[in-house]
Amino acid sequence: MSESAQLPRLRAKKRLGQNFLMNEGAIATIVNSALGSPAPRLLEIGPGPGVLTERLLTDGRPLWAVDLDPEACALLRQRFAAVAQFHLLEGDAVRMPFPEGGPWSVVGNLPYNAATPILARLLTEGIPWDRMVLMFQLEVAQKLMGEPGTKAYGPLSVLAQLCARLTRLVKLGPGSFRPAPKVESAVVQFEPRAEAPSLAERKALLTVLHRSFAHRRKTLANNWQGSLAAEALSSAGLAPALRAEVITPPVWLSATRHLLIQHPEVFPS
Repeated sequence: MSESAQLPRLRAKKRLGQNFLMNEGAIATIVNSALGSPAPRLLEIGPGPGVLTERLLTDGRPLWAVDLDPEACALLRQRFAAVAQFHLLEGDAVRMPFPEGGPWSVVGNLPYNAATPILARLLTEGIPWDRMVLMFQLEVAQKLMGEPGTKAYGPLSVLAQLCARLTRLVKLGPGSFRPAPKVESAVVQFEPRAEAPSLAERKALLTVLHRSFAHRRKTLANNWQGSLAAEALSSAGLAPALRAEVITPPVWLSATRHLLIQHPEVFPS
């Protein structure tokens, strides 16, 4: 077992989904991956007591840290007051404005109760990133990397795989954290695809996906009943008799692009 990091004293708050990483091997893996990006700036989400922050700052690049917990922010200000390249933003990473500039190397042991909406922001709001190295519950990581025809495959799989190349760097048990969560976790590395859909296409894609996956065991025709004719689905390359879970990401993107042009009425204005 890897050694455990010595954490500064900070009380983990269940309501904020805090579980502080202690596994030195995982910490090194995350930091090395994040710093392997040539991005000129670092963005850390959910730094907590600053275990990752401390190691990231040794690189010398400017680092912006975002945390919602006032107690954690007070500790971070105290720890890194003398570090010129450290910048702290106190607020909710789900909705607060991120700093302008970039591109970023984004890193974070994301709070479990906010990981998915934070990732959705990073994938759909035009925040420029060169690499992301993020911790998720194992179940979420499996969804991100889910393959067509499997239970894990869904809207999050399609969006993430069209936008990025995904690599699972490490899987962690509960003992790697303080306090120990009841679930396993995994770190996923994201690298942007040059052929990724535009921001407008990503938002339209989510509209199509959420409607198509509304009832997983139903066909596309049943999920879209009353709002889009079977002929329109067919013209977009989506056979109405299929279930959403068997359709590959490239086909979803091609179909969404077709619907944007031929059937814009299905998208909210």
